Amino acid sequence: MIKAGIVGATGYTGSELLRLLALHPEVEVTVVTSRSEAGKAVSARFPHLRSFNDLQFTDPSVEKLAECDVVFFATPHGVAQAMMPAFIDSGLKVIDLSADFRLKDADLWAKWYNQPHGCPELIEQAVYGLPEVNRAEIKGANLIACPGCYPTAIQLGFLPLLENKLVDSKRLIADAKSGVSGAGRAANVGTLLSECADSFKAYGASGHRHSPEIRQGLNQFSGDQVSLTFVPHLVPMIRGIEATLYAELTTDLSLEDIQSLYELRYKDEPFVDVMPLGSSPETRSVKGSNYCRIALHQQPDSNVIIVLSVIDNLVKGASGQAVQNMNLMFGLDERAGINQVPLMP
Repeated sequence: MIKAGIVGATGYTGSELLRLLALHPEVEVTVVTSRSEAGKAVSARFPHLRSFNDLQFTDPSVEKLAECDVVFFATPHGVAQAMMPAFIDSGLKVIDLSADFRLKDADLWAKWYNQPHGCPELIEQAVYGLPEVNRAEIKGANLIACPGCYPTAIQLGFLPLLENKLVDSKRLIADAKSGVSGAGRAANVGTLLSECADSFKAYGASGHRHSPEIRQGLNQFSGDQVSLTFVPHLVPMIRGIEATLYAELTTDLSLEDIQSLYELRYKDEPFVDVMPLGSSPETRSVKGSNYCRIALHQQPDSNVIIVLSVIDNLVKGASGQAVQNMNLMFGLDERAGINQVPLMP
């Protein structure tokens, strides 16, 4: 059995990791850390894990975590950087769900996260954990930078268009909406029920910290510097991201031909579902699952292609993708522990 540790497991991504790994056939969670909850039972914090997890939270000790085979960081941005050199030096495999190693430019990271990068020497070693793009590199990695939720939905939606050079890469638009769990579990006035229910708003319209991560990936797909307008929105639901993507076509291919390219690109991807033309994927159709569902549209007399992409922000957008990466790193069935049917209703 693979021994896994989770650092900072009191938030939503930590609880999702515990839920998914509880029934993983090849993994045993042996260490769960939290400075604020040390000594308390995990099931007291997360009652849904009663009878599935009998561990107690402990302080994040490098020595104790070094007894694991893999360590997940579900911590705020900047935390993993301080501990990472010790883990990598000890030969551990590490999967970081924060943004600490997603960007390849330390100065750009410092600009968007308002602090200097604490471990720039490991940035190049980190593999960006989007399996649909970097599967081979993930298999040999010791440090995975797990993608953000918005970047996952948006990159998977645009990927075939940019790889095949079918659109103007200087005129990309991503209009994305997320449930409130994307803001984390910490108390925040803006995510109180009485504040966000029966309301809908854009935020980060002047610039969001996921923008450079998304552009970095899209640049890789296109082989050029893209121009992206990205505006996220908060909607009054708990889970889910819906990204409506717009791009101007530079090809005479029909929508049916482009549909075929999407189907071909993702035919061997276990967690990307290209739906029939004209479909409208809903966030509830991926709730609790590691799936990304994609559909294509084009309006009459328009050269703009519309891509609809939905994921569960806590699963494919975070913890499920982290487990998918772990499976690849250890040579397991990529679907192990996460091949779950979405919840309905």
